[in-house]
Amino acid sequence: MAQKALRPAHIPLASPFIVKMCVIIFLVTFVKGSLLVALLPVYMENILGLSVTTVGIAFALQYLGDNLFRGPFGWLMGKIGYRWTMTGALLLVTGAVAMIIYAKDALSLTLACLILGIGTSPLWPVTMTGISELAGASEGGGSGAAMGAVEMASLAGMGIGPIAVNFLMDHEGYSYRLSFFVLIVCAAVVAVIALLLPSRIGGHASQAVRTRAGDGAAADAGGGAMADAGKPRHPLQSLRETLQGVRSSLKVSRLLFPGLFLQAFAIGLMTPVVTLFAQAELHVTPNQYSLLLIAGGGITVIALIPAGRLVDRLGTSAFLNVGFLLAACSLAFFSTVRWLPLAFIAVALVGVSYALILPAWNAFVAQQVPKEERGTVWGLFLTLQGFGMVAGPVISGRLWDAVGHSAPFLASASVMVLLFGLHLLIVRRTKQKQA
Repeated sequence: MAQKALRPAHIPLASPFIVKMCVIIFLVTFVKGSLLVALLPVYMENILGLSVTTVGIAFALQYLGDNLFRGPFGWLMGKIGYRWTMTGALLLVTGAVAMIIYAKDALSLTLACLILGIGTSPLWPVTMTGISELAGASEGGGSGAAMGAVEMASLAGMGIGPIAVNFLMDHEGYSYRLSFFVLIVCAAVVAVIALLLPSRIGGHASQAVRTRAGDGAAADAGGGAMADAGKPRHPLQSLRETLQGVRSSLKVSRLLFPGLFLQAFAIGLMTPVVTLFAQAELHVTPNQYSLLLIAGGGITVIALIPAGRLVDRLGTSAFLNVGFLLAACSLAFFSTVRWLPLAFIAVALVGVSYALILPAWNAFVAQQVPKEERGTVWGLFLTLQGFGMVAGPVISGRLWDAVGHSAPFLASASVMVLLFGLHLLIVRRTKQKQA
C-alpha cells in the first residue's frame, strides 16, 4: 500500500513547465495551422497556380524538416537544455514565415516550408521528454492528463489559427497581407517566450528520475555535468554511447514502429486536402469552414482533458480500440458527404474519435520509453511518426489529382482500421511476454 501511495495520480497541470509548453505549443500550432490548413493550400493553388501535387510536396518538405531534425534536436536538448534548443529553433520559424510572405514561386515556398519544419522539430521531443521526467516513471504512469493538456493546446492552436485567418480573409476582401503579418508577429512572440523555459527540469522531476544511473541518463535529468566533471569527451563518442544505451534499454514490440508511422500517416493524408475538399465539394464560405473546424476541433479540445484523466485511471486499450474504429467510420462517412449539415455530423464524430485516440496513444507510447535516454528515444519515436507526416501529403496530393477528391479520406480510414489491428497485436504480444 505504501508503495502504491508514492505514485502520483497525474502530473499537476499547473506545473510551470507544462504551462509554458502549452503556451508555446498553442502559438506554434496557431501559426502552422493557419499556414497549412487555411492559407497555403488556397494561396498556392489559386494565387500561384500550383497543382495539388505540388502543394503536397511542399507540405511533405515541411514535415520532412520536422522529422529529420527531431532525433538530433532530442540529442542536442540533452546537451544544451530546453531553453536554448527551443529559442534557436523558434527563430527559424520566424524566418520561415517571413520567407513565405515574400515567396513568389514553388521553389521559394517549398524551401520556406522545409525551414518551418526544421524550426518546429524540437517541440514534441522537448514536451514528451519533460512530461516523461515529471511523471517519474518509465512506464508513463500519470502522464495521460498531461498528454491531454498539451494535445489540447496543440489542437486549440491548430483550430483557432485557421478560424482567425478565415475571419481576417472574409473581412479583408481575401487579402493575405494582414493574415501573414499576424502570423509573423506570433512567431516572434513565441521565440521570446521560449527564453522563459528552464534550461533543465531535473530539479522538478522525481527522485527516481534524478538519481538514475549512467552518464547519458544523468545528463538527461540535468546531472550529467557533475557526473562527467573533469572527463571531456568527443561529441561523436558521446553520441555513440547514447545510441548504444538506447539499443540496450529499448525493448518494445516491432509492430510499434509501423504503428508510429501509420498513426501520423493517417493525419498526413488529410492535411493538404481538407480545406480544398470543403471548398470544392461542400462549397463553403470561410466562415462556414470555420464553423466546421469548431465542430470537429472544438469537441476534440473539450474532451481531451477528461479523456486523458480516464486514460490514467482505466488504461489505454479501450480508448484506442474505440477511437481507431470510430475514426475509420467517420472519415469514410465524411468522404461521401456533399450536404453541409451531414458534414457537421461527420467532423464531430472525427473530433470525438481523436479525443479518444490522442492522449491514449501518447500515453501508450510513453509506456514503451525507458528511463535511460528519454530525450533520444522520444526523438526516435517522433521521427518515425514524422515519416508518416512526410509520406501522407505526397500520397494525398497524388490521390486527389489522379483518383478523386474522396480518395485521401478513404485511404486515411483504411489506415485507421490497420492501426486497430496493429494495436490489438501489440497488446497481445506484450501480455504474452509478461506472462
